Amino acid sequence: MSIVIMVGQLILGLSILVILHELGHFLAARAFGIKVDKFYLFFDAWGFSLFKFTYKDVEYGIGWLPLGGYVKIAGMIDESMDTEQMAGPPQPWEFRSKPAWQRLIVMLGGVFVNIVLAIFIFWMLTAKLGDSYIANSSIKYGIVPGTIGKKMGLEAGDKITAINGKPIERFEDLMSPKVFIDHTVLSVQRGDKTMDLTVPASIINDLSDYGIEQFISPLPRTKFAIDSVISGSSAQKAGLVKGDSVMAINGTQVVFYDQLQTELKKYANKTVTLDVKRNNEIKQLTAAVNKDGKLGAKDGGGIVPKFIFPEEKTIKYGFLGSLPVGANRAWGSFSGTAKSIGKVFKGEVKFNKVIGGPVAIATQFGSRIDWVHFWSLVGLLSIALAFTNLLPVPALDGGHAVFLIIEMIKGKPLSDKFLERAQIVGFVLLISLMVFVFGNDIVKQVMKAKP
Repeated sequence: MSIVIMVGQLILGLSILVILHELGHFLAARAFGIKVDKFYLFFDAWGFSLFKFTYKDVEYGIGWLPLGGYVKIAGMIDESMDTEQMAGPPQPWEFRSKPAWQRLIVMLGGVFVNIVLAIFIFWMLTAKLGDSYIANSSIKYGIVPGTIGKKMGLEAGDKITAINGKPIERFEDLMSPKVFIDHTVLSVQRGDKTMDLTVPASIINDLSDYGIEQFISPLPRTKFAIDSVISGSSAQKAGLVKGDSVMAINGTQVVFYDQLQTELKKYANKTVTLDVKRNNEIKQLTAAVNKDGKLGAKDGGGIVPKFIFPEEKTIKYGFLGSLPVGANRAWGSFSGTAKSIGKVFKGEVKFNKVIGGPVAIATQFGSRIDWVHFWSLVGLLSIALAFTNLLPVPALDGGHAVFLIIEMIKGKPLSDKFLERAQIVGFVLLISLMVFVFGNDIVKQVMKAKP
């Protein structure tokens, strides 16, 4: 069932993005009196479609090949490669008969809608939920670094006080894109010492392999108690109950939850002695640790911890006041995407580390329905789709836009033969990229599944 939910959210999210992107082209074309022959979600390759109908001379449908969608605009050289239509004399209702500036607007209509959609989504989410965060100053016990954080020198309990010399107001800022793409210097307080640690320029490679939670845990370091015990687990067999606090493992003091996890992993597939505080009394219990270093059964954890986290602050902006907040979030996502691609060209990041295909996107949606998470991810994907389509690659909107700008500078259009060949090259490049991206997704999932 979880796979069905994951795939269902993927299809719904991408369908919304594709339909609205193509609607941008469609509405712009109709506004200038350009005839549109088809409007499709997915591609009806070789003329086969799952569903279609005709309304006001436009064929609407759903194709069988889930590689996006398209609108077929009369008199335009596009992915349909309909050279027969182009062989006839230009008609006043065709794309090629319109001024270059009108055709440029039509080409950028999809990108415009994607940007507006992202701003609208972030606007509505902010208006409904406000802007919640944990004040960095309230983090009493510091951070919990993951594999990536430890690799760059961070330690459990460190307090990060500034980013590039600017004091941190929000704890969540430590996991923001600006930390990973701007050659960031973190000011770290460790006990009574203060030091600067530089985030490696290639950190995105590690984030792609391990996940952002392996940089710094999204939850600050905290003390804990046992909230519940899983039935049938070694924790239950050992006698742990709700309200217990684990004070030591084999004599090693345990104060924080990350210490519990670290100590248990040292004794995978072994038996440990737990010093447990219960009703102000210390008891010693013997527990079996599973192969994953947890107090569970064969797999999984055996206890559900109860944490006491700093209180979140929430800022309410009102309906109109939420608009600039949403717009700023959209712009931050767009600029972050651009900077990530820029790192590829600089050689700081590997190309296969910054791209993700259907499998990667599906895992981001997750296996449970959370509409706030769903719409947040759709907003981010809408920005990613807008940026991708602006790339100056033939067959993408950006490629068409570049050719139109050249035409406006030259004062005459490029030849149909050149545009046809460019379209073929661009289409082959896109298909090759899609195959690469899909294969890259599979490789990543296989690597993550390895013990």
